[in-house]
Amino acid sequence: MIGIVDYNMGNLASVINAFEIVGAEIAVESDPSKLKNYDKLILPGVGAFGDAMEHLRENGMDKAVKEYASSGKPLLGICLGMQLLFESSEEFGNHKGLGLIEGKVVAFNESKFDHKLKVPHMGWNELFQKPVGEIPCDCPLFAGLDKEFYLYFVHSFHAVCDDKYAIGKTYYGYEFVSAVNKENIYGIQPHPEKSHENGLKIIENFVKL
Repeated sequence: MIGIVDYNMGNLASVINAFEIVGAEIAVESDPSKLKNYDKLILPGVGAFGDAMEHLRENGMDKAVKEYASSGKPLLGICLGMQLLFESSEEFGNHKGLGLIEGKVVAFNESKFDHKLKVPHMGWNELFQKPVGEIPCDCPLFAGLDKEFYLYFVHSFHAVCDDKYAIGKTYYGYEFVSAVNKENIYGIQPHPEKSHENGLKIIENFVKL
């Protein structure tokens, strides 16, 4: 059974639908004490980082997610959910995150863009599996996908972290980290549930972990 963390930040319907398409048994969970009962966990999210952390802290869901991560069972953060995995964010102030992966979340630095682009970064863009030397990433989350493939993005902030955690990168004005992995913890900045066949493949791969 896969659990989706419900903390009143984002529409869960599209995530639920995508997991059901690949045949996964999934449930929405708003009780922190029950997270430990799931085999895998999804941390979704749409909105502002600070608001999300406040919602997670309201009933102890932040501690429950961190305890779940320490269990060794697979955890996947999607979009804002991926950003929450990091130590902090600079979105509308300075906010402390879950601290499950070392790094921080920053705004797109438009002064670094090689040409004028709109922020938020919205629409289809390529995720490049980060190579290890000349060998493509062998992360199981991307099994069966090309080295470069398109997914759907909507965000104004992105993660900055040690390259050892990056399993995917994307170019928008400059290169940024768009997917991460640390042991049993995974994060992906784009929305796999809105990314058609490629997104469904990622979801299917997560189900199989």
